[in-house]
Amino acid sequence: MNQLTRIRLGVNIDHVATLRNARGTFYPDPLKMVKFLEKLDVDGVTIHLREDRRHIIDSDVKRIKKETFLPVNLEMAATEEMQQIATEVIPNAVCLVPEKREERTTEGGLDVITEENKLQSFLVPLIQKKIRISLFVSPDLKQIEAASRVGANIIELNTGTFCDLLIENNKEYLEEFEKLKEAAVYGKTLGLEIHGGHGLTFDSVKYIASIPEIRELNIGHFLISQAVFDGIEKTINTMRLEMDKSQK
Repeated sequence: MNQLTRIRLGVNIDHVATLRNARGTFYPDPLKMVKFLEKLDVDGVTIHLREDRRHIIDSDVKRIKKETFLPVNLEMAATEEMQQIATEVIPNAVCLVPEKREERTTEGGLDVITEENKLQSFLVPLIQKKIRISLFVSPDLKQIEAASRVGANIIELNTGTFCDLLIENNKEYLEEFEKLKEAAVYGKTLGLEIHGGHGLTFDSVKYIASIPEIRELNIGHFLISQAVFDGIEKTINTMRLEMDKSQK
């Protein structure tokens, strides 16, 4: 497969840190996982620095950015604190996500329309540092338009609803899949690079990787969970195989 058209695989390692923090130890070390991923068929690393530091912590961000050659995608909320951290660390990309303390994981996409003016000014220092800007959005065409207006380079389409419906064997997953395909096409016409992520598994990735406009998938919780049984190398290889098969 042509490397220019092959979908990139970004691995979110947040839940390596979740395991570490569950016991308050120094292991497993997220950086050690990154160094292992460098040897596998992986195109980047995603880390989410949350306000409550429930998994990734500040020192993880600094160490990982300093020690790896893999592109680092920093997920974060649009807060002054996170803006300062991003402009100091200078990750390869920042992905802005909505964030609530009480949520277990990210719920839904950014409301870019409501926050348009705030986001436009928030992004200026990041753009000045030549950090690529990604916004995590639902497959809503108006939100995608707003993402383009505020200066994003990338949208990451929230695949969570689709994945949940597929797991439940709810036929509405087909309607959600059509929304994702339409959103990907529309985003590309606006000059945005299209990524996808949230809730992806071996089963659901077959659908999402078949969307021609998708350039990157960021997958975390499932990969770390499956690695408990199969090991990270086999798990990554299987996911990579499913992605590649879906592009043919």
